[in-house]
Amino acid sequence: MAQRMSTLFGRTLRESPAEAETANHQLALRAGLITQLAAGVYSYMPLAWRSLRRIEQIIREEMDAAGAQELHMPAIQPLELWQETGRDKAYGPVLFRLLDRREREHILAPTHEETVTDLFRKTVQSYRQLPQRVYQIQTKFRDEARARGGLIRVREFIMKDAYSFDVDDEQFELSYDAMSDAYERVFARCGIPVIPVQADSGAIGGKRSQEFIFLSEIGEDTIVRCRTCGYAANQERAEFKRVAAQPEEAGALEEVSTPGTTTIAGLAALLGIPESKTAKAAFFMADHEPVFAVIRGDLEVNELKLQNSVGAQELRAMTEEEVAELGWVAGYASPVGLARSERKVRLIADISIPDAPNLVAGANKVDTHLRNVNYGRDWTTETVTDIGLAREGDPCVNDCTGALEMERGIELGHVFHLGTVYSDPMDATFTDAEGERRHVVMGSYGIGLGRILASALESNHDDAGIIWPASIAPYDVHIVTIGMDKDPAVGEALERVERELEAAGLSVLSDDRDERPGVKFNDADLLGMPIRLTVSTRNLKTGVVELKARDADEASTVPLDGVVAAVREALSD
Repeated sequence: MAQRMSTLFGRTLRESPAEAETANHQLALRAGLITQLAAGVYSYMPLAWRSLRRIEQIIREEMDAAGAQELHMPAIQPLELWQETGRDKAYGPVLFRLLDRREREHILAPTHEETVTDLFRKTVQSYRQLPQRVYQIQTKFRDEARARGGLIRVREFIMKDAYSFDVDDEQFELSYDAMSDAYERVFARCGIPVIPVQADSGAIGGKRSQEFIFLSEIGEDTIVRCRTCGYAANQERAEFKRVAAQPEEAGALEEVSTPGTTTIAGLAALLGIPESKTAKAAFFMADHEPVFAVIRGDLEVNELKLQNSVGAQELRAMTEEEVAELGWVAGYASPVGLARSERKVRLIADISIPDAPNLVAGANKVDTHLRNVNYGRDWTTETVTDIGLAREGDPCVNDCTGALEMERGIELGHVFHLGTVYSDPMDATFTDAEGERRHVVMGSYGIGLGRILASALESNHDDAGIIWPASIAPYDVHIVTIGMDKDPAVGEALERVERELEAAGLSVLSDDRDERPGVKFNDADLLGMPIRLTVSTRNLKTGVVELKARDADEASTVPLDGVVAAVREALSD
């Protein structure tokens, strides 16, 4: 049955609320799609909910086609389940925690890896039952420190999460490819352009992961791309090629006076050397353990790479007091002699350090540096790894001539190769063909439905309002009536057009309100349904109605008898 705007629950706004900074947030509030209850917590009004249901249907069709079965898991999970994997600590304050009447600890699920692994170990015994792929569309909860961007970062959200179970990595690749291909189709059908990028697995964990990113200036993620070879990665994960240092004979280690020189830029200027001839020291606390990181002076430390390299759940910069307690001299700290210290310190070197000869590094004395510091002779460490932050213009990591570019983006989907990161601690096993017990190989796959909705608004609008992709629009057709209060023929034509469109399987929103034509047309543009039909006394005199596609510049008239065919043609275009 067609929805009449006179009874539609919700209202449009003439002006954007002051708290809405992004286009999608402004449009969602002005069009009456969402209403805020608390910070990062929104009610989806009827129009938005209809769009979400269409997004859900697209996802269901593609998940089913990829061989996944739909299920539904509880939003309330026992904390002890998360303690099996240690993720209660990894997620920390992001978890919403609660006690039941028996004083048992539970959480509101931010994701369902533990729950689905528990289901597996209770359900699957043999390799003959593998592979398995399951999914759900479920509400998730994360106590974000700062909700922002309307539906982009919220504390309660709807997510499609899927999970695969395979006998080994070879079989897993088939599941991974099936899900990745399904994701490409989902976003294409929703009318949102995305690019797949290499990503960090974060608190989900696992061997590798890939994000599907909608490029947008309002995005929280920085995406590193090479136009030459197509390399793309989240900056958290991105690799790059270091400009090789020129080989030199190792010089004699010597102290040099550098009064008041506590920055790399100042040090390079004072000594007349490029920043690449210096060694930069950075200090961090990783799970309450001090970390001394060394990287070539022209580079920056990527804190997430560093955190992953030491296997920490939390990493933060040291305070001045913490640095002083360790006896280090800020601005003049040195890795030379640090490995022989009795203090428990993690010493990490970036891969730029071993091949860079004769660097200038701190002497761990105020106003003093060391010349000709060479890794391997003057200091060494057990951990040399990539802790560098990729930046605009850095050489691409691949063997191409390209330079890296930076763009902002919104993560809409994420796929993970989990391996046995959950099945090991939770002992989720199956019996293989030889009768041996083996831990199942898992994958995890998430899509944020609210983010799809927000990104659709962000990428499909003009100054007048929303321009819905036809596949996820709340309604296919928006009918505007003019003169219905004075001319019964307009009401009769409206009912006829509604009836014929619905019989053809098209959904209809009709503006039957007693409002001025300008108000109705403005609201039609703001709400942004793909097709607008105008039924008026003047048009009916010649047996036509006016048809205008939302993204078209001009309207046209079509015979009243041919409305359905004309709408179908316009939608297909």
